[in-house]
Amino acid sequence: MSAEFGITSRTEGDVVVIVPRGELDAITSPALAETLEEYLGAAEPCRGVVLDFSEVDFCDSRCIGVLVAGYRQARDRGMGLAVASPQGTVNRLFVIAGIDQVITIEEDLGRAVKAVLADQ
Repeated sequence: MSAEFGITSRTEGDVVVIVPRGELDAITSPALAETLEEYLGAAEPCRGVVLDFSEVDFCDSRCIGVLVAGYRQARDRGMGLAVASPQGTVNRLFVIAGIDQVITIEEDLGRAVKAVLADQ
């Protein structure tokens, strides 16, 4: 993993906010998948998960796959999932890949949290 990569998480009410930092690629995306599984697969799940992408500099197709798998798992468990604050080229990749047509993507964290709670 690159020195800049990391993932933190926190709870905001009934929503878990996961904050990856750095590049999400074939090497680092599995760590994001594990973090998502921790919350989406919990015995007592939260109401939803927001991925705060404000500190993600790059993501590739492996990251897209993790997001889609997370979205499906959340949907199947009756939970909301959204992405907040993707920057520049990351947001552009989401649009090109059509992810913005499947997963809720919001410009800021507050809107993403509200969107996740509204999905309930």
